[in-house]
Amino acid sequence: MSDTPVNEMSFEAAMAELETVLGKLERGDVALDESITLYERGALLKARCEAKLKEAEEKVAAITLDSDGNPAGLKPVEGL
Repeated sequence: MSDTPVNEMSFEAAMAELETVLGKLERGDVALDESITLYERGALLKARCEAKLKEAEEKVAAITLDSDGNPAGLKPVEGL
């Protein structure tokens, strides 16, 4: 596991570490105490990935058109 605080990780770094954590838990070859630690870290990593995805979704914008069909600006996309 990385020593980097989860709240400082990029989406890609958090996802890569989450995949590693899940692999270790799925194999089941770690002690109970380590499994609990891995699970807790995995929960934090999952939350970080979800937050980064939400942040990206909020930045997505739709192009608005004027009455002639020409681009007139941007507006946030809702419902993502």
